[in-house]
Amino acid sequence: MARSNYITREGYQVLDDELKYLWKDERPRITRSVSEAAAQGDRSENAEYIYGKKRLREIDRRVRFLLKRLEDLTIVYPEKQQEGKVFFGAWATLIDEDDNTVCYRLVGPDEWDVKKGEISIDSPMARALIGKRVDDEVVVKTPEGERVFDVVAISYKRPD
Repeated sequence: MARSNYITREGYQVLDDELKYLWKDERPRITRSVSEAAAQGDRSENAEYIYGKKRLREIDRRVRFLLKRLEDLTIVYPEKQQEGKVFFGAWATLIDEDDNTVCYRLVGPDEWDVKKGEISIDSPMARALIGKRVDDEVVVKTPEGERVFDVVAISYKRPD
């Protein structure tokens, strides 16, 4: 399944900051250390040189990925007409069958972090939540079977 090209403003900023850090700070620092290690002579047994070259390849790979990905991403800003329904960027507070409360924010696939309560818009839970309103029932298919949740709150600002 192809992943969505949507991202929140905050998520875009995190990726852009990572790109800038890698390109302007990390890469020049590693390049200097590789040059210094190369100046020490025999490169075949020089761990600092070998590690530095490997790290440069990793940085270059990540920089290429970030450049391409940032170009493809669309920043989504919540709109007024979305209020009251779950769409991209919304925080949805849910209660499950056992009266456990969970709160999830629907974000792009490049920024999800379950520990922060952020789930990918491409996840089964997010797909089940799209378009739901408060008091709607949400049925999510999980590996353990179907789970049922009730939507108790929707916000486009982080709930307290």
